[in-house]
Amino acid sequence: MTSATTGSPEMLDHPEPLFGPNATVEGRTLFAQLRLQGVQHRRRLSPGSPRAGEQPKVTVIVGKNLPVEEVVCLVTEPEAAVVPLRRVKIEWDLLTWGYYEVWEAALPAHPAGTLVRYQIRAHDEDSGEIYWADEGAEYSYVVGDSGPPAWALPAIIYQVFPDRFSPGNGRAWNPTSHLSDIYGGTLRGVIDNLGYIAGMGFTALWLNPFFPDDTHHGYHATDYFAVNPRLGTIDDMRELVDKAHARGIHLLLDFVGNHWGSKHASFQAARADRNSPYYNWYYWKNWPEEYVAYYNVLDLPKINVDHPEVREHLLRSIGYWLGDVGFDGLRIDHADGPSYDFWTDVRVVARSVKPDAWMFGELIRPPDQQLSYAGLFDGTLDFLLCQALRDTFAAGRMSLAGFDAFLNRHEAYFPPQAAFSRPSFLDNHDMDRFLWQAGGNKAKLKLAALVQFTLGGAPIVYNGTEVGVTQERAIHAPDSQGMEECRQPMRWGDEQDSDLSAYFWYLSHLRREHSALWRGSRETLHLDSAAGTYAYAREDGTGAVVVGLNLSDEPREFAVPYVPRGAVATFNLPPHSGDVAAFK
Repeated sequence: MTSATTGSPEMLDHPEPLFGPNATVEGRTLFAQLRLQGVQHRRRLSPGSPRAGEQPKVTVIVGKNLPVEEVVCLVTEPEAAVVPLRRVKIEWDLLTWGYYEVWEAALPAHPAGTLVRYQIRAHDEDSGEIYWADEGAEYSYVVGDSGPPAWALPAIIYQVFPDRFSPGNGRAWNPTSHLSDIYGGTLRGVIDNLGYIAGMGFTALWLNPFFPDDTHHGYHATDYFAVNPRLGTIDDMRELVDKAHARGIHLLLDFVGNHWGSKHASFQAARADRNSPYYNWYYWKNWPEEYVAYYNVLDLPKINVDHPEVREHLLRSIGYWLGDVGFDGLRIDHADGPSYDFWTDVRVVARSVKPDAWMFGELIRPPDQQLSYAGLFDGTLDFLLCQALRDTFAAGRMSLAGFDAFLNRHEAYFPPQAAFSRPSFLDNHDMDRFLWQAGGNKAKLKLAALVQFTLGGAPIVYNGTEVGVTQERAIHAPDSQGMEECRQPMRWGDEQDSDLSAYFWYLSHLRREHSALWRGSRETLHLDSAAGTYAYAREDGTGAVVVGLNLSDEPREFAVPYVPRGAVATFNLPPHSGDVAAFK
């Protein structure tokens, strides 16, 4: 894209690898080529969860030079049916230097609550060759799903990394020599500080993994039905859930369906005996030493979620934590790892035990691929907005004009938040802290947080961001300790930055006071990229909030007529600051 003021190209590549291989031009090029090879469906289903009596449309891509004369959708549930697709257009692709075809069909309508499963098959009459879309993957959806629960829209989420939050019971942190050591945070530490969390205005708590695990982060789990003893007991967890609920705080489980630790008993049994009933729980390349693992990390073997016993095991764990223990929803890790069909069953189970469960996925994928999970998840974490906020306010790589153009298109592309949640964040446990990216400039963090809290997506704050926790070096610096750099322990007492803490308190209570900030529409009112000033309004019919920003190094004064309310918002802003004006 080009800058609206200079005509020069905005930066296309970013030094932060938030999007994995897609962070580079080379990675995106390969990804774009792979998306147009063979026969691909990839759950191109619109809508992802059709209403009762509605006929959803399936779309299939037939790649370059693939001779196909027939494409059909084979519906297996609720009753068998063969639905022919028709070729609707032929497109030319520059990267693959060839033509590809687009095929479509409308599937039969069904009553609400119907579970529909299907596969896509293509056929070449001349050769008799049969091609199964996506290597024969099975797809599914539930008719009439209700979408995100009511409590999700106004939610303000606090992300707690258990080992680095608080030891509890007045204890000090463990002595450590490396950032990967166990610092000693516990569930008791979270319970002891529920008053702090509620007082800051947070209404939901996303708890990073707490299962038995030797690591500090919990993603190498060995038992999905237990609590890591160093963090506490199941009784501690029940107490945390009950006391959080008493304060009006919902609990979100960090659920990993793609992989678990290599010390898991089932994996150890499968490696010891090829005839083990657990052998097919995993994907073996050359048993017992070579197997598919998460990003080739051998300590994290990929789980075969399409094996009936594996699926049943994982679904039981979800039913346990949501139904028995009382969690209120799922933050889904590496959501594009397991099959789409697995997530359909997860949704059915989650909603059966907790009708207002909120499910959103971690997907570092392009927007169209994120929307392919509509109807399976309630939404996806907004990595694209995170990148734009960091580029604009921390690093200065994106102009205000570029940011405004991004926002306008981003909001138009996705469904409304009430239909597809897009929780926002400035940083998390897998990326450099925003404050570090901003060179320690608190004013830049405040500006970004003001924008985050006044946009539609439920804001997430990673514990410590609100009190000035930063890091010593970049995650990918030559002398870094890796991801652990951004996992410094929480600050308490006099170590907290009280000015930052007060500002985040203000933002959360501002959002709770004005419903326009979480259910209203947004309109750009003022943009002067050269002067570094910007203003937009959020309105929901009962009230309006106008947000003014000054990103420049000079004081700025500007007036913003807000015609719908017959008012003018006047901003007199110091350098690198922002403010709001509210109208009833």
